[in-house]
Amino acid sequence: MAALSVSTYIPRESSVHHLDARSKIILLLVYSISIFFIDSWEGMFAAAALFVGALLLSRLPWGPVFKVALPVYVIAVFTVLANAFLFKYGSFAFRLEGLDRGFFFAVRILLLVWASLILCYTSTSTQLTDALASFMAPLRRWKVPVDDVAMVFSIALRFIPVTADEYLRIRDAQWSRGAPLSDGPILARLRAHTSILIPLFVGLFRRADTLAMAMDARCYGLPGIMRTRLVEHAFGGKEIAITVLGSACCIALAVLW
Repeated sequence: MAALSVSTYIPRESSVHHLDARSKIILLLVYSISIFFIDSWEGMFAAAALFVGALLLSRLPWGPVFKVALPVYVIAVFTVLANAFLFKYGSFAFRLEGLDRGFFFAVRILLLVWASLILCYTSTSTQLTDALASFMAPLRRWKVPVDDVAMVFSIALRFIPVTADEYLRIRDAQWSRGAPLSDGPILARLRAHTSILIPLFVGLFRRADTLAMAMDARCYGLPGIMRTRLVEHAFGGKEIAITVLGSACCIALAVLW
């Protein structure tokens, strides 16, 4: 399966693209856990620097990557406002310490989403499926459908940036038709966004139906048939070294800050 649409902006693949998907998943998991142990702005800035370094190594275009996460920015703004204002005695009271905490939580959410986008944009669906199946391989002895579970997780992870791309295309189309998405009061803007959500969900269901027919045409899920791979990826010394070094940096962030 081809890479995501953002990869068309990339002149050539970086070393991150060729890194084993299992190593990238482990690093993302360790980074995500470590960032929840950080409780100071110094540590959060260090975590942001680590993310920027990974983004530079991946050679991904900054503009499309940050633009794809646009719906998450709404959640970040809500997080800031929910912590900055306290409902007390029938009115809202502004709290400076709440504003600081809200910004801290918002940055944490954004870093988690941006880091996951690096994984999605530098790995194909096949690589993600094979990596998840490799992690869950010991469960086969208990008759767990490892291949099916790995496929579900990889499709769900893959649909995050696909949904964001679809949202941006529909938004631009509705904007060109004169939809008041950024004009007028806030309630009018929210009502205008219904013209985006309805075709968005219809398009996602259409994509899901097409994917189901494609999997059915390829006889996916027949009993007694094991999935095969064209290329077997070995988790070699390079992947081990990068995984250990990257995990050590993430753990150091959590311990020092």
